[in-house]
Amino acid sequence: MLKERMINSRAGFGMIGMLFLLQIATVAGVAVLPAALKLVALLLAIVVFICWFGFYMVQPNQAAVMQLFGRYIGTDLNNGLRWSNPLYSKRKVSLRVRNFESNKMKVNDNAGNPVEIAAVVVWKVVDSAEAVFEVDNYENFVSIQSESAIRHLASSYAYDAGNDHAISLRSSTDEVTELLKTEIQARLNKAGVQVLEARISHLAYAPEIASAMLQRQQAAAIIAARQQIVEGAVGMVETALQRLSERKVVELDDERKAAMVSNLLVVLCGDHHVQPIVNAGSLY
Repeated sequence: MLKERMINSRAGFGMIGMLFLLQIATVAGVAVLPAALKLVALLLAIVVFICWFGFYMVQPNQAAVMQLFGRYIGTDLNNGLRWSNPLYSKRKVSLRVRNFESNKMKVNDNAGNPVEIAAVVVWKVVDSAEAVFEVDNYENFVSIQSESAIRHLASSYAYDAGNDHAISLRSSTDEVTELLKTEIQARLNKAGVQVLEARISHLAYAPEIASAMLQRQQAAAIIAARQQIVEGAVGMVETALQRLSERKVVELDDERKAAMVSNLLVVLCGDHHVQPIVNAGSLY
């Protein structure tokens, strides 16, 4: 596996001045030197002329990968106008941070329910040699491997874990984000790419089951709310009976206590406001 190594290039503006002087000198030599030396001066002039093709530009956050007849020479990370061997082929690779947003994909989750999922992956190239030589097209490689990792993650966990504390796609946002980033990074290591962030951008049940799942979620929410209301009402009734007994406000037999408990639970657990009835007669 090829690893990135630096190459020392020359500053372009300095080489412009030097090549300009050499070009003038060699051309003048062809004109004024004796016939025996004219051939040498002409060859030197041709060499200097070829050297003019060694200039290239390197933008900020960009790398120039050098090859000589198919052999990797090195990578130039120096910005600005540079010069190196004109026989080197130079391929520019962007080191800037990029975003990849996947399409919405339909996948069956761990429970077998069809869900739609999409994600955003923030990445950049950190090893230009691996990006150029280890994979055919590193940008296409990032997109395909990222979508593959998203599909695998969606099929490994349930959309909603319900009352369980297991990891789910909907509720375990931080855990799912870290798992997705780790899996994508493992797939892209060979391409010299670093994943900075990976986050789910869209998550929903597939349209064919969305309505049924919404009803199930609403039913589960209603049941959970009712359970909390009943637990609170029972505690309030218990407290009321205990305080009435401790303060000896009124003495109630078991039948009257049962009636009082029934009335309080109806008031506390009912969906609608109850109409109070004032007992104007005696207690019994």
